[in-house]
Amino acid sequence: MTPSRALRSLPCGPGAEPCGDPRARLLRCGPAAGDHAHALLGRAWRAVLVLAAIAASAAIGLPHSAHAATRIKEVATVQGVRANQLVGYGLVVGLDGTGDQSSGAPFTAQSLAAMLQQMGVTVPPGVQMQPKNVAAVLVTTALPAFAQPGQAIDINVSSLGNAKSLRGGTLIATPLKGADGAVYAMAQGNLIISGAGAAAGGSAVKVNHLSAGRVPQGATVERAVPTALALGEFLQLDLGSNDFATARDVAFAINRAKGDGIASALNGRVVRVRAPTAIDERVSFLADIENLPIELGKPAARIVLNARTGSVVMNDSVTLAACAVAHGSLSVTISSTPVISQPNAFGQGRTVESESVNIAISAQAGAIVQMPAGAKLADVVKALNALGATPQDLLAILQAMKSAGALNAEIEVI
Repeated sequence: MTPSRALRSLPCGPGAEPCGDPRARLLRCGPAAGDHAHALLGRAWRAVLVLAAIAASAAIGLPHSAHAATRIKEVATVQGVRANQLVGYGLVVGLDGTGDQSSGAPFTAQSLAAMLQQMGVTVPPGVQMQPKNVAAVLVTTALPAFAQPGQAIDINVSSLGNAKSLRGGTLIATPLKGADGAVYAMAQGNLIISGAGAAAGGSAVKVNHLSAGRVPQGATVERAVPTALALGEFLQLDLGSNDFATARDVAFAINRAKGDGIASALNGRVVRVRAPTAIDERVSFLADIENLPIELGKPAARIVLNARTGSVVMNDSVTLAACAVAHGSLSVTISSTPVISQPNAFGQGRTVESESVNIAISAQAGAIVQMPAGAKLADVVKALNALGATPQDLLAILQAMKSAGALNAEIEVI
Protein backbone atom coordinates (compact mmCIF):
# COMPACT_ATOMS: atom_id res chain seq x y z
CA MET A 1 0.00 0.00 0.00
CA THR A 2 1.41 3.38 -1.01
CA PRO A 3 1.42 6.35 1.41
CA SER A 4 -1.32 8.16 -0.60
CA ARG A 5 -3.62 5.14 -0.43
CA ALA A 6 -2.85 4.67 3.24
CA LEU A 7 -3.77 8.32 3.83
CA ARG A 8 -7.33 7.77 2.59
CA SER A 9 -7.97 5.25 5.35
CA LEU A 10 -6.69 7.57 8.10
CA PRO A 11 -9.18 9.43 10.36
CA CYS A 12 -9.15 13.21 10.63
CA GLY A 13 -8.37 13.02 14.28
CA PRO A 14 -8.38 10.74 17.26
CA GLY A 15 -11.67 8.80 17.50
CA ALA A 16 -12.98 10.02 14.08
CA GLU A 17 -14.01 7.99 11.04
CA PRO A 18 -11.87 7.95 7.88
CA CYS A 19 -12.67 10.75 5.44
CA GLY A 20 -11.66 8.95 2.24
CA ASP A 21 -10.40 11.35 -0.44
CA PRO A 22 -7.79 13.85 0.90
CA ARG A 23 -9.33 16.68 -1.19
CA ALA A 24 -12.68 16.18 0.55
CA ARG A 25 -10.91 16.09 3.88
CA LEU A 26 -10.32 19.87 3.82
CA LEU A 27 -14.00 20.59 3.01
CA ARG A 28 -15.47 18.29 5.65
CA CYS A 29 -13.01 18.49 8.51
CA GLY A 30 -11.34 21.89 8.10
CA PRO A 31 -7.72 23.09 7.92
CA ALA A 32 -6.74 21.33 11.15
CA ALA A 33 -7.62 18.01 9.61
CA GLY A 34 -5.50 18.89 6.56
CA ASP A 35 -2.48 19.61 8.72
CA HIS A 36 -3.03 16.34 10.51
CA ALA A 37 -3.21 14.52 7.20
CA HIS A 38 0.03 16.10 5.93
CA ALA A 39 1.79 15.12 9.15
CA LEU A 40 0.62 11.53 8.78
CA LEU A 41 1.70 11.54 5.15
CA GLY A 42 5.19 12.72 6.15
CA ARG A 43 5.45 9.98 8.71
CA ALA A 44 4.42 7.38 6.13
CA TRP A 45 7.07 8.57 3.67
CA ARG A 46 9.73 8.53 6.37
CA ALA A 47 8.78 4.94 7.25
CA VAL A 48 9.09 3.93 3.59
CA LEU A 49 12.55 5.54 3.32
CA VAL A 50 13.75 3.78 6.49
CA LEU A 51 12.59 0.39 5.17
CA ALA A 52 14.30 1.06 1.83
CA ALA A 53 17.55 1.94 3.61
CA ILE A 54 17.39 -1.26 5.67
CA ALA A 55 16.77 -3.36 2.55
CA ALA A 56 19.66 -1.70 0.73
CA SER A 57 22.06 -2.31 3.61
CA ALA A 58 20.97 -5.93 3.78
CA ALA A 59 21.54 -6.34 0.04
CA ILE A 60 24.99 -4.84 0.38
CA GLY A 61 25.82 -7.26 3.19
CA LEU A 62 24.70 -10.35 1.30
CA PRO A 63 27.95 -10.96 -0.59
CA HIS A 64 29.95 -10.81 2.63
CA SER A 65 27.73 -13.35 4.38
CA ALA A 66 27.95 -15.70 1.39
CA HIS A 67 31.63 -16.42 2.07
CA ALA A 68 31.69 -19.13 4.73
CA ALA A 69 34.71 -19.63 6.95
CA THR A 70 37.06 -22.57 6.42
CA ARG A 71 35.83 -25.76 8.06
CA ILE A 72 37.93 -28.31 9.91
CA LYS A 73 37.12 -31.00 7.33
CA GLU A 74 38.94 -28.93 4.70
CA VAL A 75 42.24 -28.74 6.60
CA ALA A 76 42.35 -32.02 8.54
CA THR A 77 41.45 -35.69 8.18
CA VAL A 78 40.82 -38.46 10.71
CA GLN A 79 43.76 -40.81 11.00
CA GLY A 80 42.97 -44.20 9.51
CA VAL A 81 40.07 -42.94 7.42
CA ARG A 82 41.75 -43.03 4.02
CA ALA A 83 41.67 -44.71 0.64
CA ASN A 84 43.77 -47.75 -0.24
CA GLN A 85 45.42 -48.18 -3.63
CA LEU A 86 44.60 -51.26 -5.71
CA VAL A 87 46.29 -52.51 -8.88
CA GLY A 88 45.70 -55.33 -11.33
CA TYR A 89 46.89 -56.72 -14.67
CA GLY A 90 44.37 -57.56 -17.35
CA LEU A 91 43.49 -57.69 -21.02
CA VAL A 92 41.36 -55.41 -23.16
CA VAL A 93 39.65 -57.14 -26.08
CA GLY A 94 37.49 -56.00 -28.96
CA LEU A 95 39.90 -53.42 -30.38
CA ASP A 96 39.66 -52.47 -34.05
CA GLY A 97 43.11 -53.64 -35.08
CA THR A 98 44.84 -51.22 -32.71
CA GLY A 99 46.00 -53.72 -30.10
CA ASP A 100 49.48 -54.85 -29.09
CA GLN A 101 51.88 -56.24 -31.69
CA SER A 102 53.36 -59.58 -30.68
CA SER A 103 56.88 -58.55 -31.69
CA GLY A 104 56.92 -55.57 -29.34
CA ALA A 105 54.75 -56.96 -26.52
CA PRO A 106 55.20 -60.75 -26.27
CA PHE A 107 53.58 -60.85 -22.83
CA THR A 108 50.20 -60.04 -24.41
CA ALA A 109 50.16 -63.31 -26.36
CA GLN A 110 51.33 -65.21 -23.27
CA SER A 111 48.55 -63.68 -21.17
CA LEU A 112 45.97 -64.50 -23.84
CA ALA A 113 47.16 -68.12 -24.01
CA ALA A 114 47.00 -68.45 -20.20
CA MET A 115 43.48 -67.01 -20.13
CA LEU A 116 42.30 -69.38 -22.87
CA GLN A 117 43.82 -72.33 -21.01
CA GLN A 118 41.86 -71.41 -17.87
CA MET A 119 38.70 -71.45 -19.98
CA GLY A 120 39.47 -74.89 -21.35
CA VAL A 121 40.92 -73.82 -24.69
CA THR A 122 44.39 -75.23 -25.41
CA VAL A 123 46.59 -73.53 -27.97
CA PRO A 124 48.59 -76.08 -30.03
CA PRO A 125 52.31 -76.03 -29.28
CA GLY A 126 54.41 -73.98 -31.65
CA VAL A 127 51.54 -71.74 -32.72
CA GLN A 128 52.50 -68.08 -32.51
CA MET A 129 49.39 -66.02 -31.92
CA GLN A 130 49.40 -62.52 -33.36
CA PRO A 131 46.09 -60.95 -32.37
CA LYS A 132 45.66 -57.28 -33.20
CA ASN A 133 42.50 -56.70 -31.18
CA VAL A 134 43.95 -57.47 -27.72
CA ALA A 135 46.02 -55.20 -25.47
CA ALA A 136 47.67 -55.77 -22.11
CA VAL A 137 46.68 -53.12 -19.58
CA LEU A 138 47.28 -52.08 -15.99
CA VAL A 139 44.17 -51.33 -13.94
CA THR A 140 44.42 -48.96 -10.98
CA THR A 141 41.91 -47.55 -8.53
CA ALA A 142 41.55 -46.30 -4.97
CA LEU A 143 39.37 -48.24 -2.54
CA PRO A 144 37.49 -45.59 -0.52
CA ALA A 145 37.31 -45.73 3.23
CA PHE A 146 34.40 -47.79 4.61
CA ALA A 147 33.69 -49.32 1.16
CA GLN A 148 31.61 -52.45 1.58
CA PRO A 149 31.37 -55.61 -0.58
CA GLY A 150 29.04 -55.11 -3.51
CA GLN A 151 29.66 -51.40 -3.96
CA ALA A 152 31.00 -50.14 -7.31
CA ILE A 153 34.02 -47.89 -7.78
CA ASP A 154 35.63 -46.21 -10.81
CA ILE A 155 38.81 -47.61 -12.34
CA ASN A 156 41.61 -46.33 -14.61
CA VAL A 157 42.92 -48.49 -17.45
CA SER A 158 46.36 -47.83 -19.04
CA SER A 159 48.12 -49.66 -21.84
CA LEU A 160 51.29 -51.63 -21.05
CA GLY A 161 52.36 -52.58 -24.55
CA ASN A 162 52.47 -50.84 -27.91
CA ALA A 163 48.73 -50.61 -28.56
CA LYS A 164 47.81 -47.65 -30.74
CA SER A 165 44.42 -47.11 -29.17
CA LEU A 166 42.13 -48.64 -26.54
CA ARG A 167 39.04 -47.02 -28.02
CA GLY A 168 36.09 -49.41 -28.27
CA GLY A 169 37.73 -52.05 -26.09
CA THR A 170 36.29 -54.10 -23.23
CA LEU A 171 38.20 -54.97 -20.09
CA ILE A 172 37.72 -58.59 -19.12
CA ALA A 173 37.48 -59.71 -15.49
CA THR A 174 40.59 -58.47 -13.67
CA PRO A 175 41.31 -58.99 -9.94
CA LEU A 176 42.53 -55.88 -8.14
CA LYS A 177 44.97 -56.48 -5.31
CA GLY A 178 46.21 -54.39 -2.42
CA ALA A 179 49.68 -54.04 -0.93
CA ASP A 180 49.17 -57.28 1.04
CA GLY A 181 48.47 -59.30 -2.14
CA ALA A 182 44.81 -59.95 -1.28
CA VAL A 183 42.06 -59.36 -3.83
CA TYR A 184 39.76 -56.50 -2.79
CA ALA A 185 37.82 -55.85 -6.01
CA MET A 186 37.03 -57.28 -9.45
CA ALA A 187 37.09 -55.02 -12.51
CA GLN A 188 35.33 -55.43 -15.83
CA GLY A 189 33.55 -53.19 -18.32
CA ASN A 190 33.68 -51.09 -21.47
CA LEU A 191 36.32 -48.38 -21.67
CA ILE A 192 35.61 -44.70 -22.16
CA ILE A 193 38.36 -42.98 -24.16
CA SER A 194 38.19 -39.20 -24.49
CA GLY A 195 40.38 -39.05 -27.61
CA ALA A 196 40.07 -40.09 -31.23
CA GLY A 197 42.49 -40.89 -34.02
CA ALA A 198 42.79 -42.06 -37.62
CA ALA A 199 45.66 -43.10 -39.89
CA ALA A 200 45.93 -43.82 -43.62
CA GLY A 201 48.60 -43.62 -46.28
CA GLY A 202 51.37 -42.86 -43.83
CA SER A 203 49.52 -39.89 -42.29
CA ALA A 204 47.93 -39.95 -38.87
CA VAL A 205 45.76 -37.63 -36.82
CA LYS A 206 45.31 -38.07 -33.07
CA VAL A 207 43.26 -36.03 -30.62
CA ASN A 208 44.04 -36.37 -26.91
CA HIS A 209 45.41 -39.58 -25.40
CA LEU A 210 44.23 -42.94 -26.78
CA SER A 211 46.21 -45.42 -24.67
CA ALA A 212 44.46 -44.75 -21.35
CA GLY A 213 40.82 -44.51 -20.27
CA ARG A 214 38.32 -45.04 -17.51
CA VAL A 215 35.49 -47.40 -16.67
CA PRO A 216 32.91 -45.65 -14.46
CA GLN A 217 31.63 -48.00 -11.77
CA GLY A 218 33.81 -50.65 -13.40
CA ALA A 219 34.94 -52.53 -10.28
CA THR A 220 32.95 -54.28 -7.58
CA VAL A 221 34.30 -54.36 -4.04
CA GLU A 222 34.81 -57.92 -2.80
CA ARG A 223 36.42 -57.27 0.58
CA ALA A 224 36.22 -54.39 3.07
CA VAL A 225 39.25 -52.86 4.74
CA PRO A 226 38.83 -52.56 8.53
CA THR A 227 39.43 -49.16 10.09
CA ALA A 228 40.34 -48.15 13.63
CA LEU A 229 37.61 -45.52 13.90
CA ALA A 230 35.83 -47.23 16.80
CA LEU A 231 38.97 -48.24 18.71
CA GLY A 232 40.38 -46.38 21.69
CA GLU A 233 39.32 -43.30 23.59
CA PHE A 234 41.13 -40.77 21.42
CA LEU A 235 41.02 -39.87 17.75
CA GLN A 236 43.78 -38.16 15.83
CA LEU A 237 43.24 -35.38 13.32
CA ASP A 238 46.03 -35.06 10.76
CA LEU A 239 46.43 -31.62 9.20
CA GLY A 240 47.13 -31.26 5.50
CA SER A 241 50.15 -29.03 6.11
CA ASN A 242 52.58 -28.44 8.94
CA ASP A 243 51.30 -25.27 10.63
CA PHE A 244 51.30 -24.70 14.40
CA ALA A 245 48.81 -21.84 14.12
CA THR A 246 46.30 -24.03 12.27
CA ALA A 247 46.71 -26.86 14.79
CA ARG A 248 46.11 -24.41 17.64
CA ASP A 249 43.01 -22.97 15.94
CA VAL A 250 41.56 -26.44 15.30
CA ALA A 251 41.99 -27.45 18.94
CA PHE A 252 40.55 -24.13 20.12
CA ALA A 253 37.46 -24.47 17.90
CA ILE A 254 36.77 -28.01 19.14
CA ASN A 255 37.20 -27.05 22.81
CA ARG A 256 34.97 -24.02 22.38
CA ALA A 257 32.18 -26.19 20.90
CA LYS A 258 32.57 -29.39 22.94
CA GLY A 259 34.23 -28.28 26.17
CA ASP A 260 37.70 -27.63 27.52
CA GLY A 261 40.18 -30.48 27.40
CA ILE A 262 38.50 -32.32 24.52
CA ALA A 263 41.18 -31.47 21.96
CA SER A 264 44.87 -30.74 22.26
CA ALA A 265 47.46 -29.92 19.61
CA LEU A 266 50.42 -32.32 19.84
CA ASN A 267 52.50 -30.61 17.16
CA GLY A 268 52.08 -28.60 14.00
CA ARG A 269 50.34 -31.44 12.19
CA VAL A 270 48.51 -33.58 14.77
CA VAL A 271 45.54 -32.76 17.01
CA ARG A 272 44.38 -35.38 19.51
CA VAL A 273 40.65 -35.45 20.30
CA ARG A 274 38.79 -37.31 23.06
CA ALA A 275 35.70 -38.85 21.45
CA PRO A 276 32.69 -40.84 22.76
CA THR A 277 33.15 -44.62 22.85
CA ALA A 278 29.77 -45.57 21.36
CA ILE A 279 30.07 -45.77 17.58
CA ASP A 280 26.87 -43.83 16.83
CA GLU A 281 27.83 -41.07 19.24
CA ARG A 282 31.34 -40.99 17.79
CA VAL A 283 30.00 -40.56 14.26
CA SER A 284 27.76 -37.71 15.38
CA PHE A 285 30.67 -36.18 17.27
CA LEU A 286 32.88 -36.24 14.15
CA ALA A 287 30.06 -34.83 12.03
CA ASP A 288 29.84 -31.88 14.42
CA ILE A 289 33.52 -31.07 14.74
CA GLU A 290 34.38 -31.41 11.03
CA ASN A 291 31.92 -28.62 10.22
CA LEU A 292 33.24 -26.23 12.85
CA PRO A 293 34.52 -22.98 11.27
CA ILE A 294 38.08 -21.80 11.85
CA GLU A 295 39.99 -18.71 10.80
CA LEU A 296 43.18 -19.63 8.97
CA GLY A 297 46.24 -17.48 9.52
CA LYS A 298 48.34 -16.03 6.76
CA PRO A 299 50.49 -18.77 5.18
CA ALA A 300 54.26 -18.65 5.09
CA ALA A 301 55.75 -16.87 2.08
CA ARG A 302 56.55 -19.46 -0.56
CA ILE A 303 57.43 -19.54 -4.25
CA VAL A 304 57.05 -22.79 -6.20
CA LEU A 305 59.22 -23.19 -9.30
CA ASN A 306 58.67 -25.90 -11.91
CA ALA A 307 62.00 -26.41 -13.62
CA ARG A 308 60.48 -28.55 -16.40
CA THR A 309 57.74 -26.18 -17.55
CA GLY A 310 59.09 -22.86 -16.27
CA SER A 311 56.00 -22.18 -14.18
CA VAL A 312 56.34 -19.77 -11.25
CA VAL A 313 53.64 -19.62 -8.53
CA MET A 314 53.82 -17.43 -5.43
CA ASN A 315 51.38 -16.76 -2.62
CA ASP A 316 50.20 -13.47 -1.16
CA SER A 317 52.78 -13.45 1.64
CA VAL A 318 55.77 -12.95 -0.67
CA THR A 319 57.53 -9.61 -0.17
CA LEU A 320 60.44 -8.04 -1.97
CA ALA A 321 63.21 -5.80 -0.66
CA ALA A 322 64.81 -3.10 -2.76
CA CYS A 323 67.51 -4.48 -5.04
CA ALA A 324 69.15 -4.07 -8.46
CA VAL A 325 69.09 -6.84 -11.08
CA ALA A 326 71.05 -7.15 -14.31
CA HIS A 327 70.12 -10.12 -16.46
CA GLY A 328 71.55 -10.86 -19.90
CA SER A 329 71.04 -13.73 -22.31
CA LEU A 330 73.68 -16.14 -23.56
CA SER A 331 72.97 -18.19 -26.70
CA VAL A 332 75.06 -20.96 -28.24
CA THR A 333 74.41 -21.86 -31.90
CA ILE A 334 75.81 -25.06 -33.40
CA SER A 335 75.40 -25.61 -37.14
CA SER A 336 76.52 -28.68 -39.04
CA THR A 337 77.03 -28.81 -42.81
CA PRO A 338 77.83 -32.06 -44.66
CA VAL A 339 80.90 -31.88 -46.95
CA ILE A 340 81.46 -34.39 -49.76
CA SER A 341 85.04 -34.90 -51.04
CA GLN A 342 85.33 -36.67 -54.39
CA PRO A 343 88.54 -37.81 -56.16
CA ASN A 344 89.54 -36.77 -59.66
CA ALA A 345 87.88 -38.35 -62.65
CA PHE A 346 90.78 -40.75 -63.30
CA GLY A 347 92.06 -40.90 -59.77
CA GLN A 348 92.28 -44.01 -57.63
CA GLY A 349 90.70 -42.45 -54.55
CA ARG A 350 87.21 -42.82 -53.18
CA THR A 351 84.44 -40.44 -52.17
CA VAL A 352 84.66 -39.33 -48.55
CA GLU A 353 81.82 -37.71 -46.59
CA SER A 354 82.78 -35.37 -43.77
CA GLU A 355 81.03 -32.78 -41.64
CA SER A 356 81.78 -29.11 -41.11
CA VAL A 357 80.73 -27.82 -37.69
CA ASN A 358 80.39 -24.15 -36.84
CA ILE A 359 79.90 -23.02 -33.22
CA ALA A 360 78.91 -19.44 -32.44
CA ILE A 361 78.41 -17.91 -29.00
CA SER A 362 76.59 -14.62 -28.58
CA ALA A 363 76.02 -12.76 -25.33
CA GLN A 364 73.47 -9.99 -24.98
CA ALA A 365 74.17 -7.48 -22.23
CA GLY A 366 71.38 -6.61 -19.85
CA ALA A 367 70.93 -3.24 -18.25
CA ILE A 368 70.80 -2.93 -14.46
CA VAL A 369 67.20 -2.55 -13.35
CA GLN A 370 66.46 -1.10 -9.92
CA MET A 371 63.57 -2.96 -8.32
CA PRO A 372 61.69 -1.15 -5.56
CA ALA A 373 60.57 -2.83 -2.38
CA GLY A 374 57.17 -4.46 -2.55
CA ALA A 375 55.05 -5.36 0.46
CA LYS A 376 52.12 -6.73 -1.60
CA LEU A 377 51.86 -9.43 -4.20
CA ALA A 378 50.78 -6.90 -6.85
CA ASP A 379 53.93 -4.85 -6.19
CA VAL A 380 56.12 -7.95 -6.50
CA VAL A 381 54.50 -8.95 -9.80
CA LYS A 382 54.87 -5.41 -11.15
CA ALA A 383 58.56 -5.34 -10.21
CA LEU A 384 59.25 -8.72 -11.82
CA ASN A 385 57.43 -7.70 -15.00
CA ALA A 386 59.69 -4.66 -15.21
CA LEU A 387 62.63 -7.00 -15.85
CA GLY A 388 61.04 -8.30 -19.04
CA ALA A 389 62.38 -11.79 -18.34
CA THR A 390 60.83 -15.02 -19.53
CA PRO A 391 59.52 -17.58 -17.02
CA GLN A 392 62.61 -19.69 -17.58
CA ASP A 393 64.81 -16.69 -16.76
CA LEU A 394 62.76 -15.97 -13.62
CA LEU A 395 63.85 -19.33 -12.19
CA ALA A 396 67.45 -18.12 -12.03
CA ILE A 397 66.57 -14.53 -11.10
CA LEU A 398 64.40 -15.52 -8.12
CA GLN A 399 67.02 -17.92 -6.78
CA ALA A 400 69.70 -15.23 -7.08
CA MET A 401 67.46 -12.69 -5.32
CA LYS A 402 66.88 -15.20 -2.54
CA SER A 403 70.62 -15.71 -2.12
CA ALA A 404 71.13 -11.93 -2.01
CA GLY A 405 68.54 -11.58 0.76
CA ALA A 406 66.18 -9.43 -1.33
CA LEU A 407 63.40 -12.02 -1.58
CA ASN A 408 61.49 -12.79 1.61
CA ALA A 409 60.10 -16.18 0.69
CA GLU A 410 60.90 -19.87 0.70
CA ILE A 411 61.67 -21.31 -2.74
CA GLU A 412 60.50 -24.82 -3.58
CA VAL A 413 61.57 -26.44 -6.85
CA ILE A 414 59.37 -29.23 -8.17
